[in-house]
Amino acid sequence: MSSYIDAVNPGRHAPYLDIPDDVIEYLHYLDFVKLRSPRTVNGYYLDLRGFFRYMMIQWRRAQADAKPESIDLTHITTQDIAGITKRDIFSYLDYARSADNGPKARARKLSALKGFFGYMCTQVNRLSQNPTENVTLGTPKKSLPKYLTQNESLDLLNNIQSDFYERDFCIITMFLNCGMRLTELITINLGDFRDDTIRITGKGGKERLVYLNSSCKDALRHYIQARATLSNLVDKDALFVSKRTGKRLTARRVEQIVARCLQNAGLSGRGFSPHKLRHTAATLMYQGGVDMLALKEILGHENVSTTQIYTHINQQQLRDAVESSPLAKQRFVAPKESPRQKSDDEDVQPGPESAE
Repeated sequence: MSSYIDAVNPGRHAPYLDIPDDVIEYLHYLDFVKLRSPRTVNGYYLDLRGFFRYMMIQWRRAQADAKPESIDLTHITTQDIAGITKRDIFSYLDYARSADNGPKARARKLSALKGFFGYMCTQVNRLSQNPTENVTLGTPKKSLPKYLTQNESLDLLNNIQSDFYERDFCIITMFLNCGMRLTELITINLGDFRDDTIRITGKGGKERLVYLNSSCKDALRHYIQARATLSNLVDKDALFVSKRTGKRLTARRVEQIVARCLQNAGLSGRGFSPHKLRHTAATLMYQGGVDMLALKEILGHENVSTTQIYTHINQQQLRDAVESSPLAKQRFVAPKESPRQKSDDEDVQPGPESAE
């Protein structure tokens, strides 16, 4: 069963029929009761599916060398799940680490397990004990986001080579100026524009308005004119479409477009991606003096704590702040000549008046 979410229709996900019934019901609970986004539900599905595949091997109901997709999870019962212990949880997290899952990935897996077992204990009362209770991981170190400098961003825009130049130039411009996510970009429709704003649908279906600067409006004007010449338009509402098929661009196609543009600009092999272009937009805006709360709204962050990571990467502003001190130009002052004084390193003998 595929776990793929159609990025063009992010409200859709697989029916998830290859997992235990209890897990299916939990995912429905997340979907319809907790109103989690399809992408979040899909992430829980993948993590829980991986955990129960691991447990099937531990229970010796599957071969250790079996292909993961060949392990049948549909026969796992509530009674099987009730037998899972805290030791099993620790063993799985250790296995995840040995399988090159980083701290963030392990923390995400543990979060999925905590959510599921918490649901089983408190929401539907099918378990009397929660094996994930009091299980914690060390706080993963926060890594600074990778981004392009202003000059690198200009190099990227000045080196776009494409058979649909106007479209690809517009895509890169929108990423670098609006700070949108990949899924947000490919789901834009022509009807989402109003004057100098664009309505963006972010995580969880939450909408926000982002203002378009003159660079974006100019790139959009050229692209819309070129788009109007296409005779094979299929997805007529979609903003970004394929020149060959006339259909809305997929997330994978945009990734390929960005990768090619980066390569042409001599910026490939450094881990840049559409999401790193989002980081670039946020970084350049913050360096330009954008208020943190305003940046939070532009990026569509739930909490300002997520946005605050950009305060740690503005090294040039920190450097300029230190250099702005009125004492920053002070240079070493040579000692003035004066009558010989006792050195701090010399012992001072007590005078007669201090003798006892």
